[in-house]
Amino acid sequence: MATRETPYGAYNFLVEMNDGTSSDSALGGFSDVSGIGTENSLIEYRQGNDKENRVRKLPGLHKTSDVTLKRGLMGMRNFWEWIEATRTSPKTARNLSITLNDEQGNAVMRWKLINARPMKWTGPTLAAKGGSDVAMEELVVAAEGFEFDAV
Repeated sequence: MATRETPYGAYNFLVEMNDGTSSDSALGGFSDVSGIGTENSLIEYRQGNDKENRVRKLPGLHKTSDVTLKRGLMGMRNFWEWIEATRTSPKTARNLSITLNDEQGNAVMRWKLINARPMKWTGPTLAAKGGSDVAMEELVVAAEGFEFDAV
């Protein structure tokens, strides 16, 4: 990956879901993806025979942050079908891939959520005033694992 002098824009990204079929499929056009992250916990431990009175910090469990996906409501049912499947079957985990593209549309970074499941869906806020607002839906997913790849 070549070094850049300017940061990448946050507006050019793609969200794909591997649903067990032959290829990944785009989930639709998203306006926002937030919460991408991972956290490592440390275990504090002191050996009884240490000469120094200090605590050792050892790697412990790691966890993946919940990710929120927002998009304009367009009649696509893939979020709802995934939620319905999760309600009835424990085997609904899917891998999500969030790819950041450069100005030419080339992939430059990719975050992968391993064994993701939907946690929460929020429908649009409906208001008769204005008329220029877009009806938005929001899906929060939880994942068991996290990978980062600089393409």
